[in-house]
Amino acid sequence: MKINITLYFLIFISTALILISAGKKNYSPTPITFTVPKGFPAPNNIFLKNKLTQEGFELGKKMFYDARLSKDGEVSCASCHQQFAAFATYDHDLSHGVNNSFSTRNAPALVNLAWMKEWHWDGGINHLEMQPLSPLSAANEMGEKLNTVLLKLKGDTAYRRMFKAAFGDANISTERMLKAFAQFTGSLVSADSKYDKVKRGEASFILPEQKGYEIFKANCNGCHKEPLFTDNSFRNNGITLNRFGDVGRQKISQDKRDSLKFKVPTLRNIAISLPYMHDGRMNTIENVLNHYTNLDTQLINLDPLLTKKINLSDKEKKQLVLFLYTLTDTSFTKNKRFAP
Repeated sequence: MKINITLYFLIFISTALILISAGKKNYSPTPITFTVPKGFPAPNNIFLKNKLTQEGFELGKKMFYDARLSKDGEVSCASCHQQFAAFATYDHDLSHGVNNSFSTRNAPALVNLAWMKEWHWDGGINHLEMQPLSPLSAANEMGEKLNTVLLKLKGDTAYRRMFKAAFGDANISTERMLKAFAQFTGSLVSADSKYDKVKRGEASFILPEQKGYEIFKANCNGCHKEPLFTDNSFRNNGITLNRFGDVGRQKISQDKRDSLKFKVPTLRNIAISLPYMHDGRMNTIENVLNHYTNLDTQLINLDPLLTKKINLSDKEKKQLVLFLYTLTDTSFTKNKRFAP
């Protein structure tokens, strides 16, 4: 009797292994090539251990737009990262969370994330795959427990099919969920604005835009380096402490020298990603320019690049704004590939 039981068990295990092997052999996701735009530096290899595929991308996109993953079923990633606003929150200073709550920071535009090494205004996340954990679980954002998020995904037949298509079987895990998110967000590349076309020899600046470009290179390029229009550093730009007592990078590093240092945001699509600064305190580009031209250059811990007075006439400010408008990339904000 024991011999028969052992024999049946071995047959069962062998059959299971054959079926699993057959399933893996039939697993053939569609690879996607990550294309580096002309003139861009080499990105960080965020897809080295997370192969970019059409199936993984589509899964990540579905979750990005799915409000059911939040505690109250009302808030998705896309609620705060709207495509028409370059995946920022248009005209809202703070992000909106579950149960009509508000976060303490402005939602940054999700643009060219593959060239970053740290994310969030304070750089608190150092791996793109880990980034969704914060908004998913934060009480004033999506407010859900991770285990509950996984249960919601496992309870949906469409998600089970998509996880199988993306990873070879229907096992839904935190690791796979985060990899799929990263495949979508890491693919959000903006590189086809008028500025880019000028650089490629496909268009030309009008005179005020050209003047504005020259003003930009003389006054702004130190922090907002081309072509990404950010150097991804953390700097104190003279912004005062807000009502939340947000000290920025210091919260992460515990170093007083990092007080009020925040990540330098990209200026790409700046015309449509208002308001500005880490807490959205400035509503217009003109407000931002006035901040820098009226800045007290003797402020403690002010970034060294700002200790020299920036002098711009009203005409020069208008020319600079016109140049910044050329960084708007409508092929990105209207790209159906990134839409739900």
